[in-house]
Formats: sequence, C-alpha cells, structure tokens
Amino acid sequence: MPWTFELLQKSVPKLNKPILIVGLPGIGNVGKIAADFMIDELKATRLYNIFSNDLPNSVFVNDQNLVELPTIELYVKKRNGNDILILTGDVQPAEESSSYEFCSQVLDVAQKLGVDLIITLGGIGLAEVPKKAQVFCTGNSKSVIQRFGKGLKLNDKLYGLVGPIIGVSGLMIGLSGKRNLSAVCLLAETLGHPAYLGIKGAREIVRVLNIKLGLKIKLSDLDKEIEEIESDVLTKTQELGKLSKKSALKKMQHRMHKETSYIG
Repeated sequence: MPWTFELLQKSVPKLNKPILIVGLPGIGNVGKIAADFMIDELKATRLYNIFSNDLPNSVFVNDQNLVELPTIELYVKKRNGNDILILTGDVQPAEESSSYEFCSQVLDVAQKLGVDLIITLGGIGLAEVPKKAQVFCTGNSKSVIQRFGKGLKLNDKLYGLVGPIIGVSGLMIGLSGKRNLSAVCLLAETLGHPAYLGIKGAREIVRVLNIKLGLKIKLSDLDKEIEEIESDVLTKTQELGKLSKKSALKKMQHRMHKETSYIG
C-alpha cells in the first residue's frame, strides 16, 4: 500500500541543505522523545502528514476521551545554517514490506527537498538503568561517522554490543547508502523495560545534536522535567511488583545473552 504525503503548507519551501532527523517509537521511545522535544523547542512547523493503510490497526484515546488515528508527520524549521527536517509520529510501519516502502518514499521526498544528511535516533536496551546514558554512532560509511563524530564523545564501537537495528532507524540508514545519501544513526542507552521511558537517553541525544547542529536549545528546563518525570516513571515501574520485575528482567537477559540489544 503506497504512503500518501499530504502537504500542510501552501507550498513546499525552498530549503538550504536541510538535515533530516528521524525519531519514531522504539526502545524507551528515545528517538521519539528527542524528536518531539526538538520540535517544541525549535518551534518547527508541520510540512507533511503521512498516512497509509499499512499503519497498525489501532487508535489512541486522547485526553478528551476521544479516539485518534495514529499519525506520522514531517516538520520543518528554517534557519540561517542548514535547515532542519524532523520526522516523528505515534507508530512505525507494522509490516516489514511496508517499512521498506515507507523508508523509500521518505527518501524520495528527502531527495526532492535536497537533504544533505540523514540522522536517525533510537535506543539501546540495557538490563539496568544506566547511570549516564552513553550515545553510540553508526552510519552507512566510515567517512560520515568520522565527520559527524568529530569533536563529540560518541562510541562508534557497536559490533558485538548490539544486534540488528530493526525498524525505520536502521533501515533508513541502509537504504540511504544505496542512494549515496550520507546517514548516521545515534543510539542512546536506556532501560530495556516496556514500561520505561528513556528520557535521559533522549536528553543525551539532544545534547549531541545541539552541539553538532548548533540548535541553541536550552537543556536546563529539560533537566528539571527529567527529574520530575523519571521519578514518577520509576515509581510506576516498581509498582509492577518484585516478582514480575525479576521475571521480566530474566526473560530480557536471556534474550540478550547478557549483552545489549536494540529493537525499533
């Protein structure tokens, strides 16, 4: 099923070597949290609404107790330097074939808009909450990893630490290589528990992008929110009970063979 891109502005803006940032739901929702925060702080505007019947067959209940269809949207922020495009949404494509089709059509749009670099975001699931989330970097060429990581403390040694990068975050990087588009993937450590939100990991990714892209985002307010939200999230996670928590961790550790992994 083809994906439709509904233009939400009067016309497609002329962009200056835009950089596409992709943050969709995955482990700890790290990528989505980072993307949503940047959209708010940069006051980015919606450019496209993306839809397909290949989206998951579910709806969300909003704070007005009404149902909403899942959405995927592309935002834009014009700047003095490279303009910024941010792709985020409620879900990822449900099937493998639709994920390929989705990534291909996003890349079609990206090339038409003159995208200069693609950055996908995600999380690496750990068995415990990391004291400080480390950010890893991979990409579709050694040169782009070296260029992007210059001056940043990023770990580019992922081989043997992570399994396959499943979903749009990984697939977009691979397909970009076939089009000679430079692309990197930033993965931040987080707890691999389904009830946990990787806010600290998202914060570290935003910090890296803030430095690299000169976004001029103030992280002090986010730090205050992290303290409040993580306290609440940890409390709710602990309420699952010691038995269920231990069982979940054992299953997770068995699946990971005592190593970290990344899914989504």
